[in-house]
Amino acid sequence: MRFLLLFGLLLLPHLAMAASSLPYSSARDEVRLISAANQPENGQVQLALEFTLKPGWHIYWRDPGDAGLPPEVRAASPVALGQLSFPPPEFFSQGGIGSYVLSGHVVLPFTASHVSGNSMAVQARWLVCSDICIPEHASFTLALNGGISAEAALFPVSPSIVPSPYAVHLAPDGTLSLDGPTAMQVKAARFFPDSATVLLNDAPQPLAFTPDGLRLKLPLAGPAPAKLSGVLELTDPSGQMQALELNATPAAPATHAPWWLLALAGGLLLNLMPCVFPVLAMKAAAFARMGGAAHGHIRREALGYTAGVLVSMAALGGVLLGLREAGIGAFWGFQFQSPVFVALAAWVILAAGLSLAGLFQLSIPGFIGRIPAQHSFLTGLLAVLVATPCTAPFMGTAIAAALALPPLPAMGLFLALGLGLGLPVLVMAVVPHLAARLPRPGRWMAVVQKFLALPMFATFAWLAWVLFRQAGAPGLALLVVGALALGATLPRRPAFAVVVLALLPFLHAAPSRSALTLPSARPYSAAELASLRAAGRPVFVDLTAAWCITCQVNERSTLTTNAVQNLLKSRNIAVLVGDWTDRNPAITAFLAANHRAGVPLYLYYPPGGAARILPQILTPGIVKHALSG
Repeated sequence: MRFLLLFGLLLLPHLAMAASSLPYSSARDEVRLISAANQPENGQVQLALEFTLKPGWHIYWRDPGDAGLPPEVRAASPVALGQLSFPPPEFFSQGGIGSYVLSGHVVLPFTASHVSGNSMAVQARWLVCSDICIPEHASFTLALNGGISAEAALFPVSPSIVPSPYAVHLAPDGTLSLDGPTAMQVKAARFFPDSATVLLNDAPQPLAFTPDGLRLKLPLAGPAPAKLSGVLELTDPSGQMQALELNATPAAPATHAPWWLLALAGGLLLNLMPCVFPVLAMKAAAFARMGGAAHGHIRREALGYTAGVLVSMAALGGVLLGLREAGIGAFWGFQFQSPVFVALAAWVILAAGLSLAGLFQLSIPGFIGRIPAQHSFLTGLLAVLVATPCTAPFMGTAIAAALALPPLPAMGLFLALGLGLGLPVLVMAVVPHLAARLPRPGRWMAVVQKFLALPMFATFAWLAWVLFRQAGAPGLALLVVGALALGATLPRRPAFAVVVLALLPFLHAAPSRSALTLPSARPYSAAELASLRAAGRPVFVDLTAAWCITCQVNERSTLTTNAVQNLLKSRNIAVLVGDWTDRNPAITAFLAANHRAGVPLYLYYPPGGAARILPQILTPGIVKHALSG
């Protein structure tokens, strides 16, 4: 009897070993597949990958951050494996790259379903890193013969990450709010998102407190998402850490009126931006035709134009918000990053110019033909098309807010922007004595209308230059072929030939495809900016695009002047230019980090100081003041 008891005690550890596979070993780590039970229950069994990492080595969390890959497991059908369950991560920064890692002893539980038989196989892949990264993989076979599992103690009794007991909200500027925690309870905090593209992962997350609770400023890589999930690690004064699973929703401000006012003011000022000048020409021609007309007719035309602006702006806002919901970052003017869109816009502008010149009659589509004041409605649609390459004061902040708010108030901001753009014409509908002052139409109107076609042709030449910057000579050739095809349909072809010949010098003079037109400028990159700042050198950052007329005007009127260039040289200020003509995720992230929804963006970094954001409309005096303060 004693012999049998002793034999059973000696056999017990061997039965328990059946709950783990043979280990995979390397100079960096040791990995096993372990089980919480030695036999499946209802076809399910709790498994885990157990990592024992050597000092200085790590694997990656479920969201690796800027670099890395999380571990993954697979099994042959019909076995189905659940998601790996991760413990709270550690923050790891190296060379400006922020990653979320796990080190030391790590257990990653998961569930296997449809398990049958007395064994099962699991294939695993993971990336283990130190100064270098090495991909590793192994196949593990686990015996499930029943008995006692000595590995059950390795499985957490309770989850190490718990749901947040606090109300959590995310503001458009990236401020994460937890109502409840106080400075007495929390010494440090860091948020780890579930999506690697949401944050600038290596950037700091400043912590502050209000009477309502904790406020953590997240460095967003784009507009604030509609929903944000991840893990928030809170460390108390004693060093104890608590990990909370968060699902933050947008904060509900008491009112969005300030944003609406900014959007309305931005739309109104957009009428003064150079890219809207061609449409102002069309408006002027329309006003000339309305001189002496009844006020009812003028009101219809003004309302038709405003309706076109609002419909076009609502469509643009809908596209931007739809792309946001799909997880695709889109900003004001993003459509001009597509060469196809630029070519289509150029042909539309050319057709409008030919119409003003009396060489082409714009046909009204059937669905628009049933709308009162169809030509004014089309002009309103066109106004938004040509306005998007420009940004007016107040617009950047309002659009950034719109791209962070829920869909309904966000659409309200886009409509407020459209209302501001259409407001000067809308005033004609409600103030009769202004309409009465319009000059009466006559023969002079035909001459003025032809003169007003010139801004449209200039816009076509500018879009041709933009297309050349994006697609080179083949793109420019395609644009010219399309223009010639349009001219072939005109009854007055000799006059069209004169227009084409007049435009050829502009097309031939297309400048270099490089955006580095500022002397001694370097291409923008986050690493270059960080390197210059670490060396203590002042830096001027210019984010621009070929299709941004405001950018081009600022460049020619201010940034390339001798006064500004001499100032930059005398103060040894490095100049970084970010070209957003084509889609560039690094520049998009930098814009979002500075709460801007488009270009231009100008920043000055004094040595050791915080960035100063300059206005969107520059003068040499403004730049001198910003660089000297």
